[in-house]
Amino acid sequence: IFNNNYSNIPNFSMLENRDYTLIIDKSGSMSTKDTPGGSSRWQIMQESALALASKCEELDPDGITFYLFSGKFKRYDHVTAAKVGTIFQENDPSGRTDLAGVLADALGNYFQRKAKGQTPANGEIILVVTDGEPDDRKAVMQVILEATQKLDRDEELAISFIQVGTDAAATAFLKILDDDLGRAGAKFDIVDTITMNDMEDLTLKEVLLSAISD
Repeated sequence: IFNNNYSNIPNFSMLENRDYTLIIDKSGSMSTKDTPGGSSRWQIMQESALALASKCEELDPDGITFYLFSGKFKRYDHVTAAKVGTIFQENDPSGRTDLAGVLADALGNYFQRKAKGQTPANGEIILVVTDGEPDDRKAVMQVILEATQKLDRDEELAISFIQVGTDAAATAFLKILDDDLGRAGAKFDIVDTITMNDMEDLTLKEVLLSAISD
């Protein structure tokens, strides 16, 4: 899907000098097969995560921060594309969708590093790949709203939600996050949402730039 040559792209500098975090849903519904005899969402996710990690690694050479979450989450630091397959082999889909918990950790980690002067000049992009509605919608919204209040500029932090599967409730919730943050009191609109099907028609660069400029 992602076969970009980044160097000759306008706005490429917006993507450089950033950290990248990839958050992957491993809740029980990820074992669902949306088409009979097809791949499960988890299998599709593994292929996509590898592609995402490979491209993010080009932009973030020391490796990305990688999370898997369900009712609890695991964080892996400095992950290269070569390690992604191993992480998937060690995990299977199960449990709930505590998106608020993992987002709070990822955002808290960013602001801790920022306070210590350890973040790149352009900030961070967080990619969240999920298939279902979170356990607590309000908690997710609150975590994001609180993060926006700590930002110095709009482009500093971007969260892009990528939906895999066809859960209508998840689509509706992600649309609310994308469209209604400002009305809910966000200092900046830092959220962009997209479906996995939409991504097939876009380069990763377009997805990342959309996350920043939405």
